[in-house]
Amino acid sequence: MHQHEITLPNGVVMPTLGLGTWFMGESSMARKEEIEALSHGIALGMTLIDTAEMYANGGAEEVVAEAIAGKRSEVFLASKVLPSNASRQGTIAACERSLKRLKTDHLDLYLLHWRGSYPLEETFEAFRELEKAGKIRAFGVSNFDLADMEEAARVDEGQNSANQVLYNLASRGIEWDLLPWQREKNIPVMAYSPLYQTRLLRNQELQRLATALSITPAQLALSWLLHQGVVPIPKSSNIARIEGNRKAWDITLSPETLAKLDVIFPPPTRKMPLDIL
Repeated sequence: MHQHEITLPNGVVMPTLGLGTWFMGESSMARKEEIEALSHGIALGMTLIDTAEMYANGGAEEVVAEAIAGKRSEVFLASKVLPSNASRQGTIAACERSLKRLKTDHLDLYLLHWRGSYPLEETFEAFRELEKAGKIRAFGVSNFDLADMEEAARVDEGQNSANQVLYNLASRGIEWDLLPWQREKNIPVMAYSPLYQTRLLRNQELQRLATALSITPAQLALSWLLHQGVVPIPKSSNIARIEGNRKAWDITLSPETLAKLDVIFPPPTRKMPLDIL
């Protein structure tokens, strides 16, 4: 059994397994299915929903708005500001637009989507202002490597609450230095594309190991991430798959299984550039 919640540095509590929305909101045909999938995930207790103004140019946030209508208080809602909007005024304006699309008065977590040209001081100043105004409960970053995180630590007054990066069995570079540093600072890692956009699931050795354990490759890959103490946010519009993903919370992997996974997907032996999709 895994912890179902973690506490961010500022005391806000976040679920440890969530629902991603990248590529949602792009097709009106898929909309009903996407809303139903997210609603179902929430009903199963996967109440962390991760979105961004970038996804479908705000379309994903509009899908999320429909999925959380009437149950906003149950949901932990994260969204992101584009670096091109991340000036002091731009961040505040972007947040207001996201809130309007999401039909809510606050975000639980607001992230800078990746490093841009605006100074971090400006973005963090805006984040702090939004926090004071009650528009966001916590803020953080995404796609930051260790050097970026260290710089952020110098300007964020210890309030940076999360870093969302690409992390999965096939992409373990952050274990060399970023993950240990964040663990030490108690800043959670959120893992996007935790199944490497399903590429991982085609790995035959992973399939064999999962079969031997009577679980699915996706459950094995997600459970492994939960064992690392990170927060995976798999995206799916398929209700059966979401039900499967939810079960990852209840799976405990033995040391032998973890060792086998290290053989199939070796951990890094040197510093790697941050992997992004």
